Order: sequence, then structure tokens, then C-alpha cells
Amino acid sequence: MKYINRELSWLEFNQRVLDEALDPQNPLLERLKYLAITGSNLDEFFMVRVGGLQMLAKRGKRRRDLTGRTPQQQLTDISRRVHRMIDDQYACLRDELEPGLAAAHLRRVRPEDLSSDQRAVLQRVFEQEVFPVYTPMAIQPGEPFPLLANCALHMAVRLEPESDGADPRYAVIPLGTGPARFFRLPSDQGYHYILLEDVVANFAADFFPGIPVREIVPFRLTRNADLSVREDVAADLMVGMEEVLDARRQSDCVRLEIAREASRPLQKFLRHALEVSAAEVYAADGPLDLSAFMRLTSVTGFDELRYENWPPRRCPEVDRTQSMFANMRAGPILLSLPYQGFEPVVRLIEEAADDPHVLAIKIILYRTSRKSPIVAALHRAAEQGKTVTVLVELKARFDEARNIEWARQLEQAGVQVIYGVKGLKTHAKVGIIVRRETGGIRRYVHFATGNYNEVTARLYSDISFLTIDEELAADATAFFNAITGYSQPQTYRHLAAAPFTLRDRLLELIEGEIVRKKSGQKAAIRAQVNSLGDPALIDALYHASQAGVPVDLNVRGICCLRPGVPGLSENIRVVSILDRFLEHSRIFYFHHGGEELVFLSSADWMPRNLDRRVELLVPVPDTTLRQQLIVILKSYARDNVKGRRILPDGTYQPPERPKRRKHHRHQLHLYQLAIQAEQQQQRSQRTMFEPHQAAGREEA
Repeated sequence: MKYINRELSWLEFNQRVLDEALDPQNPLLERLKYLAITGSNLDEFFMVRVGGLQMLAKRGKRRRDLTGRTPQQQLTDISRRVHRMIDDQYACLRDELEPGLAAAHLRRVRPEDLSSDQRAVLQRVFEQEVFPVYTPMAIQPGEPFPLLANCALHMAVRLEPESDGADPRYAVIPLGTGPARFFRLPSDQGYHYILLEDVVANFAADFFPGIPVREIVPFRLTRNADLSVREDVAADLMVGMEEVLDARRQSDCVRLEIAREASRPLQKFLRHALEVSAAEVYAADGPLDLSAFMRLTSVTGFDELRYENWPPRRCPEVDRTQSMFANMRAGPILLSLPYQGFEPVVRLIEEAADDPHVLAIKIILYRTSRKSPIVAALHRAAEQGKTVTVLVELKARFDEARNIEWARQLEQAGVQVIYGVKGLKTHAKVGIIVRRETGGIRRYVHFATGNYNEVTARLYSDISFLTIDEELAADATAFFNAITGYSQPQTYRHLAAAPFTLRDRLLELIEGEIVRKKSGQKAAIRAQVNSLGDPALIDALYHASQAGVPVDLNVRGICCLRPGVPGLSENIRVVSILDRFLEHSRIFYFHHGGEELVFLSSADWMPRNLDRRVELLVPVPDTTLRQQLIVILKSYARDNVKGRRILPDGTYQPPERPKRRKHHRHQLHLYQLAIQAEQQQQRSQRTMFEPHQAAGREEA
């Protein structure tokens, strides 16, 4: 079998995240953060991937994946693997994290362990903050089951029957998803807390006066979110997206999570009411919704339980005393995020909004922060009379509501807003600023692998490329006009765009390495992507391996390619790095007869990116910047601390701690390089004589 199943590969990625939670060399609160991420990841996996497979299975579809599995076979394999993963998650929390955190005085208190002072405080908390807020819903026999919120916490209650021999009575208490999950309790030292569900269970009788409570346990349901707007029949895309968001609130339940101690009658009642099978029930030996514990990782204090702070460093090519326009005229700029700050990109958009010489701003927004300074600058630019065109991708999954809100606000400010491209998601990351200067019109262009989001720019590893290269600027303008108007797809001088030419360009570059290797020349391929699942690219890489081309890949998540298989892929090495930052860059390298071509891209090597999204592949023409990117790619391959090798069966091999060889941790190495570059630039400034000059107006 040539391929690895996409869903099982993703689950192995989530296992790698869980292994970071299990790693005793990571600080305790960072381990808790990794555990919370595994919970959040599984939520999205069930809402999207499992939801989609269940729809196919229920419709009787037998469409097989690359490995020959039907939807039902995939669901069976997923259920088996996730049940094992959940056992590992809760063993990690119960046996390692909670005891370790309690020893550091960050302690979860159970109702039976409350001190007298804590019990008195909890009584007041219940009476003032819990009992007035949460309302039980009686479940009447024969009546429709109430509509329960997706991924929210609920309490299932089994009550005393009305008479001997009568059926038990049931009720549900919805608890929601708010920050009230954790209640702080008084303590002599540290931070003690109790969970909301434990508070409700402790005072369950108060909700049902006069009726004995036989059982009360938390449960949580996950609904199918793999619903999309029918763009061929939707007259208004924004209205259509709002209808999809409403539909998700009422879609089928794809997973039922419940406390392991729940009785069989209670589980049977919920299964029947929610129409789920036994395989879709996941019993948890601990608190449900592990993603909620992310809030606990931000509790003040306990710095010794966190990673050492790595503040972003200044990019040496950016002079803060000069405008970003002057900086970009001095030469192209490459930002390695989050090791270097995202501030130059924000500053570029903000300066453009206020600069009287700027005529137009064009930008694509896929995901933004809640209080985005870039959105605020675009709003301001339009109010000042500039031509501002923003493509807001309304179909960005789970950010649809925020993007709808941004789109409306920008329209009200006079921005020309485009709601994506019909039938495709626009995932490309590009911004163009058009400015009138002494020599004529000049275009300032920003290409990136990540979003215009200053929050994730401190959490994700990404590359930003700022340039005034006229040919790239012309391509960027033609690309933008093609997706915002009715233009036919363009033939670009340097860019390649999905869904038209990007895959073909990559296949051409891979074939070029094969031809050179067969003719006796040196050849090499290196790439960093989030996911690899496109069969055409996988087959091309297999052919490269069979021709003797060494292929080094860093694939953070899904990898459907089987590396290291004799006769097929023995020259392919795949490493996955999970560390304190989310690896999000897409960088591609081809030796190309010594010319060393390097590209940035918004696209992963997946069918969805290459066939159903608008993406960009951007060459980096500057030799110095290319070498910086090559250093990053080589560093990935050398990581012997966090770099796990993917094995032919899709599992992975943790790195052996080197005894003689020097430790090389990729993310630490890049941060050290950013520090060195900043320090070198500061030293060079101190050794230069800089004369005072008369104040003058910047080039118009």
C-alpha cells in the first residue's frame, strides 16, 4: 500500500501533541496546554472530519480513500484509535499533571476534600453565582429532546421514579462554555479551584426540591459542522453563511462524551435521545472538555511552570526611525515569525492608511484577531478617501461569524468588500499598497505563509516577505484583479496560483530534479508544509526517490506519504516538529542545477489546497533571503530534540537524546539566530559615524 489514511495520520499528529503533554522535560503548565490542545483538536476533528464521514456512511456512499477504505471502515478505525487516545489523555491528567500541579500548589479540589472555610465560600458561590444562573430542563416522556448546544457542558440527572415500578425521570442542566468553569477557593498557599460541574453535583438536591436525585453526571455532545453553503443557489453569500451557522446548531450529534461513572440506564437514555451508536460514546475518566483547561494555564504567577519567555526580536533590515516605505525601498525584507516581530507588517498597513501619497490598498483577510489593528487601519484608510479593496473569506471555517462582522464594518466605512471567490476558498496571503512617488507609481507588496493576525503571529512560525520587486508586484496586481473581478485566470511571470497552475509548477520542479539526477547532476528537494496528502505530488516524490533524489520533508500534521519504503521511498525522510510554537510555514527548495530555487506558499500539499482553494506560490529572487530560508529548512532536518521521524507505517520515532552529538532544537536555534542578527545590527550601528542632516520631506 503506497499511502497512509488521512484521518489516521491526523490522529497520529494529535498523538504527537499528546506526547508533549507526557514529556516530563516540558514545564507543567506547558504540558497542560498541550493536553488542552489535544482536546480542542479532537473537537474540530469530530465536527469536520468525522461529521463528513458519518454523512457519507449514512447515505450509503462507499467512496474509498487512497488506502481503499470505505467511510464506514474509516469510522471504525477512528473510533478504535480515539478511544485509546482518550484513555491516554486522562491517564496523563490524572497520574501526572494534576499531582504535579498540586505539588506546586495549583490544585483542583473535589467536593469531598473541601475544608470548612472552602465549604462555606462554596455555599455562597452556589447561592449567588450558580443557582440563579443555571436552569434544569425536565425531559418529558414522548416529548422532543431539547436542543443542546454544540461542545457545551451539560449535567444529566436521573431522578427518583414517581412510584415503584415506574420509569426513572430525567433532566438536563446546561452549563454552557463560559469562563465560570473554574471557581477559585481560599487557600493558604497557591491557587485552589473547583470545577463548575462538581459544584452543581454537590448541590444537586437544591435544583430538585423534594425529589431524590439518583445520579448526576456531566456530558457533552459534538455536532456535525461539515456543512457548507450552496453557492450555486445562494443569492447572497453572507446570508447563506449565516444559514450554515444556524444549521450547525441543530445538526446531528457525531460524538457523545460522558463521565465514565455514568450508569448504563443513563447512557442508554442519552444514546437514544441523541441517536448515537455505542461506538460514538466516549467515556472519560476525568473532567470533560479538556480544551477548557487552557484557561488555567494563564493563571497569574507560577512562572516556574512555564517556558522561558522568548520576546520577538527586531528584524535588522527594519529601521524604526524610517517609514516602512523607506525600509522596503532599501531592500526586500524577510520576517521569520514569531522569532522576529510582526510589527513591521502592521506598521506598513497603518502607515499606508495615513500616508497622503497612498492611493490604494488591496488585501486578503482569511483569519484576523478580535481587535485587529490591521482591520482598524483599513477602516481608517477608507474614511480618508483611499481606495481600499478587501477580500474577506466568509468561508474560513469557525471564523465565519467574525469575518461576517468585519465585512459589515468595513463596508460601512466605504471599503470595497469582496466575499471570496465563488466555489473556492481564498487562502492566499497577499497585500498590495499603491503609492504615488517622485518617479511615478510604486507598489509595495507583502506575501506571507500566515494570516494578517498579530496574535497568532506570536504563536505560529510563519514567513513574511516584503518587496517592491516590480515583476512580483505586477503579478500580485494581476492575481488580485483576477479574483476580485471577472477576469480569466492570468499567466503570471513568476507566481503560480491554485487551482490552476500551482500543482503543475510543483510537479515540473520535482521532474526537473529527477532529470538532473538521472543525468548525473546533483539534485535535492526540501519542503516544509503543514500537511501532505495530494496523491499526484506524493507519486512525484516517490519517483524522485526512485531516481536517487534525496528528499527532506518537514510535515507537521497529516502525512499520507510512506517514507523509507525500500524500492519506493528509501530516499525520502519526513520529520515532524512539535514544540512551543505551531509550525505553520510553507517553504519549498529545489537545487535546480545549483541555481537553488526557493519558494514561499500559502498552500499545503493537499487536494483541497490545490484544487478547491485560491493559493499562491511565490519565488524569492533575492540571494540573501533565499539563503536565510535554506538555513531554516536545513535546521528542521537537524532537530534531534523535538524532531520525530515518520515511519513507513505512519507512526513516528521520537528522537534519541544525543549523547555525543550536540543537541539541536530547531525553534531554539531560530530564536538564537534572531537574537544574533539583532545584536550584530546594533554593533554595526555603534561603529558607524552618522552625520546630522537637514530635515527633509520623504520621497513623495
